[in-house]
This record gives sequence, structure tokens and C-alpha cells, in this order.
Amino acid sequence: MQSILQHRRFLKHVTRQYERDLAKAEALVNPGTPDSSPPISTDTSDHVDTRDPEKGEQSSGIPPLDTQHDPEHHGQEKREEDGLRFAPLQATPTGRLASQGGGAPGDMSRTSTVLLQRKSIGTALGTTLTGINVRDRSTIEGGDGQVFVVGYEGEDDIMNPHNWSFYTRLGATINIGFIGWIVGFASSIDSAVLTQAAAEFGVSEVAESLATGIFLIGFGVGALFAGPFSETIGRNPVYIATLSLYMIFTVASALSPNIGAQIAFRFIAGCFAATPIVCAGGSISDLWDPMERVYAFPGFATAAILGPTFGPIVGGFVGQSSLVSWRWGDWITLIISGLVLSLVIFFQPETYAAVLLKWKAAHLRQLTGDHRYKAEIEIRDESFKKRLSTALYRPFVLTFSEPIIILIALYLTVIYIILFTFLNGYTFVFMETYGFSQGITGLSFIGIAIGLCLSLLHVPMIYKWAKADLVKIKEQGGTRLPPEFRLWFAMFGAPAIPISMFWMGWTNYAWISCWSSLGASVLFGYGFLCVFISSYQYIIDSYEEYSASALASVTFIRYVAAGGMVEVALPFYENLGVHWTLTIMGALSALLVPVPYLFYHFGKQIRGHSSYAKG
Repeated sequence: MQSILQHRRFLKHVTRQYERDLAKAEALVNPGTPDSSPPISTDTSDHVDTRDPEKGEQSSGIPPLDTQHDPEHHGQEKREEDGLRFAPLQATPTGRLASQGGGAPGDMSRTSTVLLQRKSIGTALGTTLTGINVRDRSTIEGGDGQVFVVGYEGEDDIMNPHNWSFYTRLGATINIGFIGWIVGFASSIDSAVLTQAAAEFGVSEVAESLATGIFLIGFGVGALFAGPFSETIGRNPVYIATLSLYMIFTVASALSPNIGAQIAFRFIAGCFAATPIVCAGGSISDLWDPMERVYAFPGFATAAILGPTFGPIVGGFVGQSSLVSWRWGDWITLIISGLVLSLVIFFQPETYAAVLLKWKAAHLRQLTGDHRYKAEIEIRDESFKKRLSTALYRPFVLTFSEPIIILIALYLTVIYIILFTFLNGYTFVFMETYGFSQGITGLSFIGIAIGLCLSLLHVPMIYKWAKADLVKIKEQGGTRLPPEFRLWFAMFGAPAIPISMFWMGWTNYAWISCWSSLGASVLFGYGFLCVFISSYQYIIDSYEEYSASALASVTFIRYVAAGGMVEVALPFYENLGVHWTLTIMGALSALLVPVPYLFYHFGKQIRGHSSYAKG
């Protein structure tokens, strides 16, 4: 809905710009004509406006440059150069040019002159319109001649999402946060009803844990497609389509007659649920400049990571309830997902600049009849299939060639394994050690949620530091902070993860208060979000136009690994016990603590050797 309204607003905005600058264009071609005189006749009696107001096509009162053709002279009127069509014009007594339905047969020289003048006005208009870059096509772009590359009018263009009102951008960011929250919620809620689902299907709890693990693996697989699609057709179509399909397969999972069907439907639902985790970083970048993202991205990240912690909280009480079936875990997920999808459909605007400028270019082609107006993504003569295939293979290239991607993916994989093995491991940590009920064990995840929120306390301080550093950089002739400033969160939080694991593992005894393990979970949540915020923002700032592909690569690795580890979590805790399991987790996370510090000091050199990262 919002995208449709946006499209109409773009037409109105472009029409006003066209009307404003067309007089200047004719003045360049006819220096004797005052700028204030209308360059083209606006007598609507001579011009039939074929645009439909019901479709949002606003009449500008100025005829398009190719709206009328004389059938007798079609061969004379049409020119193929640069794909541009020129209609004949007739000079009026006042020296202006007006579109005519017919020409004087035989007057070839006069027609040629007018055609040339039309060509001149078209080129002059391209150079006059603010935000249009007139340049020659390169060979790789498929063709020769000039192309008018369409951009925003300037830094203050109100159609640029960065210049929307604060509350419009905040609302769009909250919607993205809701999407991230609900798919995270869906990923974990089935783990809390594990016992009841296994009993109904007549399988072991290890087998039933596949319902959670396979969803995470689907998440990783879907991430490879979500990013490239959003870079090709825009954010909103991907959000709406994938959320709708994820909901359909959530319904199928809730109605599953056996574990095989449940696992299959959970995998497909996970594939379609991956969208926000990959695309959200790009959406946040669309809306907020780098300094504003110091506040905006942590807000989204908190919502997205809170989702998996709230799934067990709700699921625990669903599982132990005698009033509802364990399947209500999926039904609750579906209800909340429907509310989120409604918010996206009715209130979420399109934010991807490449798509917005494509709309603008289409409107300019409609108004002028000049097909040289192109958005950047339209210039290269490539099919949708070719562009999509290029975007799809890039995550694999980044995975195996970029040290930044490899190390950050490894780091996030370890902490995600810890988080998602807690889904089954908390049964051993709290239920078996302290005798918690199923519902109260789910409530224990509130400790992680509190820790996630505590990490936000760093935001004002980091913003202050970033602002001061940016002033110094500008004094030295720079324009932006290096990506390494995003690592401050991780440098605060990285040590907290192994400390929390050793703390929980070595104090998880019945004779030590349960508050000790809960306190350790708070520290884990704090460290987890700090590392997540830094990792995502560092990738976005380092890879920029390739950030969606880079995030897809990282998402694929960590979710597939976490999904696999969910399946072995129960045997792991059963055979090794809580103490050794958490000690091993703590040791692995301790090995990776130096990563953010190394990138902070050597990141510039590493990026300098990269084919994709910004040096």
C-alpha cells in the first residue's frame, strides 16, 4: 500500500521538477526566448492527455515529447539513435515549439531542422534537470551514445529516504524490528514443546528436536536468496512475499500429521523466514546515515535477538498447559505473524534507493518520451535472470575469499551455537538442577533478554566518541569514519561471553543459588548483542553495495551450523553434563575474543587487500 502511494508521490514530484526545468532547457537551445515563457504550448485544446488520474498519472499540462505522430511521415519522425523517438514540432509565432498532429508534405528541410531542434531540447533538458548525470555509455553497458543517469536532485531531495521525517523513518525501522522479532520467535518456540510433540508423534526427543534445527538450516539456505532478490526487485516485495509464504508453511507445520511432514514444512518455513535477517541491514542503511545508525541498528538488533528468547518463554507455558495443544505454539506464531505482515503491507514504504530511482527514471521517460533516462541498475543490458544469478553466486565467493567474512562468520557461529543449544540445554541447567517446571524454565530466558537490553547502555557513549572522531577526520580532509569504529561494541562485549559460560558451568549445582546461573545468562546476553551489533555494522560499512551478499554468506554459515548443533545438544548435555558442555563452549568463545581487537588495529590493511571490501 505504501509503495503504491510512494510511486504516485514520485510522479507528482518528478512532474513538478520537469515543469520547472523545461523552460531552462529551451532557453539553452533558443537563447532569445526568455526563461519565463513556457517552452511548449500548454493549450489543452490542442493536446489530449491520455494519462489516467485514477492510476496516479498526474497531468502536468505539458505534452510529452513523443505523444503525437503523423502516420504519413512516421519514417521521417522516428529516430533510433539512443533509443529516442522524436515527434515533429512546429514553431509558433511567438517562437515557441508546439507539438503538431501533421506536417507540410514536401517540406523536408524544415522538418529536419525541427527534429534536430527537438533533439537539442531533449539533450538540454537532460543537462538541465537537477540530479541527472549525462554521460556516454560504456561498451560493457551494452550500446553506445548518451545515457541520462537518474539520481536524486541533491542532498536535500525529499524523495531520498535519508531525508524523510524522523518519525517516518522510525516507524519503518520499528516495522523491520517486528519482522526480525517474529521470525526469531518462530525459530525457537517449537523447542519449548519438544516433550509433548515427541510423545504425540511417537519419536524420541532427539528426533523431535529436528523441528527446531531444520528451521535454522532453512534460515541459512533462504538467506542466500533473500539478499540478492532484495538488491534486484526492492525490499518491500521480498518482505511481503516471503512473510506470506512463511505463514502458509507455518500453518502446514501446525497441521502436520507426523514428524516427517512437520520437519519438511518447518524447513520451508525457515527458508522464507530468513528475509529480515539478511535484508534488514540494507533497509536500515537505506533510512539512516552512518552516524544515525549508531542508534538505529542496535534498536533493530535488540528486537531481532529478543525473538529467539521469547519463543521458549511462551512455548514453555503452552507445553505444560492442559488447556491447549502443543500445536498452539505454531498458531500463536501465525497470529503474531499476521499482525506484523499487516503492518508491513499498510505502513512500510519502499526504501531501496536503486528501485526508487528506477521509478523516477520511468516517470521521466513517460513525461518526456526520451528513453535515455535510466536508473543506474537499468543501464547495463542484462536480464533479470542474469543479474540474479550474479548476486546468488557472490555469497559463495565472499565466503571462501574474504578473511573478514570467514572470521566474523566463525565468531557468530560459535555464539549462535551457544544460544540455540540453550533451547534444549536449559532443561538440564534449570529443570534438572533446580527442579524448575517447564514454564519457569522458559522464563529463565528472560535473563538473556535483560542482558541484550543492557548492551544498549553503550549507545550514547559510542555515539559521543564517534561524533568527536568524525570532527577530527573532517579537519584532516576526510569525510567518513572508518568501518573499524563499529567494533567498539564487540570490544566491550567479547570477553563477557566466555566469562558467562565458565560462570554458569562452574556454579550450576543444586547447592548454589539458581540466581548465579541466571546472572551468568544476563552477562551472556550482553556480550552476545555487543558482538552481533559490531559484526553486522562492520560488514555493512566494509562491503557497502555488496553488504547484502556478505550478510547472506555470514547468515548461511552460522544458521546451518547452529541448526546442526541443536540436533546434538541433547546428547551433548546428557553425556558430558552441564559443567563440561559449558566449559567447552566457553573455551571456544575465548579463542575468538581477540577477533574484534585484531580487526580494529589491522582492519584497514585487510580491507586494502580485498576485492570487495571498501579500502
